[in-house]
Amino acid sequence: MRARLFATRRLPIDHAEVVDTGVLVASFEADRAPTSEELVDGARGAHAIVTQVSDRIDGSVLDRLPGLRHVAQMAVGFDNIDVAACRARKVLVTHTPDALTDSTAELAFGLLVAVARRFHEGQALVRTGSWRGFSPTLLLGRELVGSTLGIVGYGRIGRALAVRAKAFGMRVIASTRRDAPFAPDGVASHAPFARLLAESDFVSLHCPATPSTRHLLGDEELAAMKPGAILINTARGTVVDEAALVRALERRQLGGAGLDVYEREPVVHPGLLGRSDVVLLPHLGSATQEARARMAVCALEDACRVLRGEAPLHPVPD
Repeated sequence: MRARLFATRRLPIDHAEVVDTGVLVASFEADRAPTSEELVDGARGAHAIVTQVSDRIDGSVLDRLPGLRHVAQMAVGFDNIDVAACRARKVLVTHTPDALTDSTAELAFGLLVAVARRFHEGQALVRTGSWRGFSPTLLLGRELVGSTLGIVGYGRIGRALAVRAKAFGMRVIASTRRDAPFAPDGVASHAPFARLLAESDFVSLHCPATPSTRHLLGDEELAAMKPGAILINTARGTVVDEAALVRALERRQLGGAGLDVYEREPVVHPGLLGRSDVVLLPHLGSATQEARARMAVCALEDACRVLRGEAPLHPVPD
């Protein structure tokens, strides 16, 4: 019997260049996330599926796909997958941890610059015909040089962001999870979470979505941030209590925010939508041609390894 692979979205590469000859490949063709029923219908009979962050893979889905052997997540994070349920059913789970480091770090830095220099407001002036010419007091922003960037979660993406920030003359401090010791690298220095919030002019989030990081930044933490600080989130939306963020912005505790992820994607808190001091992006962290191609290749190569009976190269960590 020929092995079957189902992708929950159209892939950004020609799968024939990666997938072993003889593997039957199908994908969900609509330009949106499939419903649970559509995912199961498409993956029925498949031995491997390539998933995205918006695909919920839990016990109820797995029980309807008894032949499934592998879930290949085309992302670094895998909080949408019930890994324990997969392991209980002997379904391997992999992800793509190295493929999108630079693209996401670049986007985080771009958001930081955009909020600090008020790109969103400036573009609106020009596009609406409201700009009346140069003024020495028009839309004054913040310089990066000499400011402090606090990075919460100092893994691959956090470190890549730190290198970029250092090149712009920023002081970089970072905090890590309790079980992830800080390894000095000559770019960032370690700071406990509370001190990082108090000292940072910019705070960028790069931690995974876990029960312990849910609403890591709520009312108390946002109030503890340096007055006028700017928050950047390209990690996961659940790390920030969006209602608390709106309250902090309304009382001008923060100087702005740049967000690429949201608590209830694709829904965004209405209190964020009309704010000129917030830049909102539609989950574009890995959205470069190069990164998405690397992610697809990584996911498909591991799927082929599993279908051949070999160990995958990028299993999700325990």
